[in-house]
Amino acid sequence: MNIKALQAFNAVVLEGSVSAAARSMNLGQPAVSRLIALLEAELRLTLFKREKQRLYLTEEGATFNREARRILAALTEIPRIADEIRAHRPKRLRMVTMPRTSLSVVAPAVARFSRQRPDVKMSLDVRSHRDLESWINGREYDLCFGNVPVSHWAAQSTPLVRAVLEVLMPKDHPFADKEVVTLAELADETLVQNFPGMLLRRQTDAMFDASGIQIERELLAGTSQITQHLVAHGAGLAIIDRLSVLAMDPALVTTRPLHPARWVAFGVIRHCNDDPDPVVDALVDVLWERVAECVMPGSIEMVARD
Repeated sequence: MNIKALQAFNAVVLEGSVSAAARSMNLGQPAVSRLIALLEAELRLTLFKREKQRLYLTEEGATFNREARRILAALTEIPRIADEIRAHRPKRLRMVTMPRTSLSVVAPAVARFSRQRPDVKMSLDVRSHRDLESWINGREYDLCFGNVPVSHWAAQSTPLVRAVLEVLMPKDHPFADKEVVTLAELADETLVQNFPGMLLRRQTDAMFDASGIQIERELLAGTSQITQHLVAHGAGLAIIDRLSVLAMDPALVTTRPLHPARWVAFGVIRHCNDDPDPVVDALVDVLWERVAECVMPGSIEMVARD
């Protein structure tokens, strides 16, 4: 992969035209055009389309752009990494969490760990389940917390906790008076859902498909956190696990059990070839402590620890 071509691609995305990108890179316009053409040929993708003298990303280009930004960001870290190696400083512990439980589980656990281990340098990132393959292959992180199991060959997952999917609603919604809510009752409601293809959306779609129920009114949201706040402001109802809702203000929202019930599991994910690391193990212990604090009989249950 030609790094200069990647930089040219990024410059065109940021500047909106080849001429502006050329000026920002101190290159001639033909040179930048050649670099973009080289990149498209190497990738066998059409990255840009031209409209009214400006370049816009194609759908393929937008998808590639997300990965290219991460690659270029990682390249900027190389001098810092080299400095740390020369100075024999301990490496930074890199953790990533999937969005759903980032606020309810991971943020409290990482804060506790940082207080217990102020000697450990650490970073925390949030990435979607859809990005799993790229960051596992690239070994970008030392530890992940998210939905398990995962099917990627290089991912080694350990379940910590399981939670039941429930119906999230404003505190004053009529369903708040019910003991349980059925899938059929949701057919007449506005449902706040993730975009098609996202993990939680796949889980809820499978439930509706199995029951032969079609949702007519929906509001799409890109993250579970946005979904929860849309519900809190009265946009509709949502199906989400109880564990992910714990960070929400209970004065604004409540949940009711969903029938039929479906459980989802969460745990830690590492690359199968990672060496044992006592610092990572210590962080996993803190995550165990945090999920133990979240246990609610019938809604959130610990998984037996090996």
